[in-house]
Amino acid sequence: MYDNLRDHRHWALPEVLAFQADKRGDKPFVTMVDGGALTYAEANTEAGKVAGFLAGLGVAGGDTVAVIAPAGLDYIRIWLGLGRLGAILVALNTELKGAFLSHQLQNAAAKLVIIDSAHLAALRDIAAAVPDIETVMVIGGDAGLCEGAWRTVAFDGWQGSSAYVGPAPGYRDIASIIYTSGTTGPSKGVLIPHAHSFLFGLGMIDNHAMTQDDRFYVTMPLFHINALYLQLYSTLIAGASAVLRPRFSASNWLADVRRHRITITNLLGSLAAFIFATPPGPDDRDHALRVIHSAPNPPEHDRIWRDRFGVPEIMSGFGMTEVNLPIYGPMGRVRPGTAGVVYGRYFEVEIRHPDTDEPLPPGTVGEIMVRPRVPFGFMAGYHRMPDKTVEAWRNFWFHTGDAGVIDADGYVTFLDRIKDCIRRRGENISSFEVEEAILRLPGVREVAAFAVPAAMVGGEDEVMVAVVIDPDAGIDAPAIAAFAEQHLPRFAQPRFIDIVDSLPRTPTAKIQKNKLRERGAGSGVWDSERRDR
Repeated sequence: MYDNLRDHRHWALPEVLAFQADKRGDKPFVTMVDGGALTYAEANTEAGKVAGFLAGLGVAGGDTVAVIAPAGLDYIRIWLGLGRLGAILVALNTELKGAFLSHQLQNAAAKLVIIDSAHLAALRDIAAAVPDIETVMVIGGDAGLCEGAWRTVAFDGWQGSSAYVGPAPGYRDIASIIYTSGTTGPSKGVLIPHAHSFLFGLGMIDNHAMTQDDRFYVTMPLFHINALYLQLYSTLIAGASAVLRPRFSASNWLADVRRHRITITNLLGSLAAFIFATPPGPDDRDHALRVIHSAPNPPEHDRIWRDRFGVPEIMSGFGMTEVNLPIYGPMGRVRPGTAGVVYGRYFEVEIRHPDTDEPLPPGTVGEIMVRPRVPFGFMAGYHRMPDKTVEAWRNFWFHTGDAGVIDADGYVTFLDRIKDCIRRRGENISSFEVEEAILRLPGVREVAAFAVPAAMVGGEDEVMVAVVIDPDAGIDAPAIAAFAEQHLPRFAQPRFIDIVDSLPRTPTAKIQKNKLRERGAGSGVWDSERRDR
């Protein structure tokens, strides 16, 4: 375990990595399921070389560097290398394209983009919209594919670089920017200090009794908080080992867990449902798993994990990129269906009235509001969006936009979203950005995007849109779906499309999405998974 676990002044990534490289250098830090690994010593050495390579190209501490790449050892080298240099990792979803991608790159103002060759086409398509980019560093493939638009460099040049010897960042410095969905506007870039990212990992250690003997199975994208900080960083802090599969696979899940002697893993409710859908087998309990962190963890899921798979601890929690995980299910005392209790050593959480910010008594539904107890253990704001930062932080509480209730025993239950965003299979989706994309289709007059419940338990939301079209446009639902497929990331493409004469509105002309949600995906609504409708 990292020696400075409780001293926030030492919560900085390069300091943690250097400590573990010195104490357990030959121990595997990350092993890929399909081959390849990094020991702690190798991770530290290679991070230094990546930092030196980037510094040689003019990248300095505090600079933003956008990264568009799949989960793998190169992503980990980049994360650790940027951390050593003190530059800021701008972690972008690999499925972004069009306006989604250009907005985030414009907001980040990164001069350097590190990108896997498989995603170059999406970047080339928006070249005119991202004038800040000067250099594109390509992982794999041909670095010359972007010549003419930007200076191009091959990422593997880091191997011949000398280690960076400059100053390292501290706990107050910004480690990363990760984008979270907008509500009434575009996605916002969350400024994450080094202490904030460390505290994600520390929360997992404290609340899941992690030790250096644990083996963490990581199957989620590294551009999200869950995989990068809750899973990989907790592994690093604990001096444990991680096993990484680049993409989640329900059919390989149990085989991987068994073969690699996994003791802990994180899932989302939707991923759990995919595992439950695999055929039961006589060896479902043949594994070393001691704990699964799965959010949400409805009672039905909890029962299957325990009865079919024999997992002793199924934990849940509540958190956001902005606020860390201030709520965890207490080990040995979990209550399925609840998020858990407040992680009170480092956070305050209250249920308050969403309009007045007044505290509410136990049992009363209100907005979940959070604030930290440790300096820089929280977001530093929204990048280049000071008005959104002030709005979220009004009255000295961070407003999550989520409705919840706390009971007399201190267990918090997440109920629904007060804010207008959609969550589908682990992705937060801005309804605003979905609407803006579809409005670009000629003949579309108005669009309202909203969430409808997924059919599977724990499956979160499906994306639905109500669309008003010009009578003579000649557009139907399949044409709208085809346009969305071209212009929206796969996770944001609507499953349900309802062509309507008008959208319900309040007397002040605001769209009443609650009425659209109440109607839902009923008769006459086009379903992309049932093309015959």
